[in-house]
Amino acid sequence: MSHTTDAHDYPACCHADNGDWLGTNDTLSTPVSADGTPVPGQTYTVAARSGRAVRLKAGQTIRIINTHGSQVCDTWVFNSDDLSEFLSMEHARAHIDRIIPKPGDELFSNRRRTIATLLADTSPGIHDTLIAACDLHRYTNLGVSGYHDSCADNMRLALHAIGLRAREVPQPFNLWMNIPVRADNSIAWLAPVSAPGDYVDIQAAMDCVVVMSACPQDIVPINNLNPVDVQFCVTH
Repeated sequence: MSHTTDAHDYPACCHADNGDWLGTNDTLSTPVSADGTPVPGQTYTVAARSGRAVRLKAGQTIRIINTHGSQVCDTWVFNSDDLSEFLSMEHARAHIDRIIPKPGDELFSNRRRTIATLLADTSPGIHDTLIAACDLHRYTNLGVSGYHDSCADNMRLALHAIGLRAREVPQPFNLWMNIPVRADNSIAWLAPVSAPGDYVDIQAAMDCVVVMSACPQDIVPINNLNPVDVQFCVTH
């Protein structure tokens, strides 16, 4: 697999999908296990600027913790039997009739069925479901030269680290990302309003793979310009 370090040089025309990463980081070498199966109750860290993927059985719950209170965590949920089915924020918004899920809300897949449920949220409940995962193209547009870690690559690398590959980078559930929509329909890019130790609990409705990226965005202030780690654990 050939990888480039400049978004404009990426030969997208030569690829049938969007599943190939454009650069690497420690995500590739730090899976929770060979196939992504976690030790129940064990706390894992998603290092700053990196990603991790974890398998959940139907009924299991993952707790994702904003350890420092200031970090956005891009989050994906894939059907482990068929990665072409995944948590789809546009479908989820239509199902819950709001742009930010709250505890008790079902999270719909792109096949309009429940893939997970948001059980609990100890933060003020400010998350984002509108903004695409950052990628190398985004950073190039922001003036970055050369390679920059991204949530899109973290997702691809985290899946590959446990032997999986998705053909696309879906819209993530951007936990703690603060993107208010103003009265004139414009948006702002603000720092999280969560506190250290705030967490969300997400329960799997089917066997699935959850992928998390401790967002490496350091150009706009969504992580206070200082990406840090987040943590998670899986319970029965």
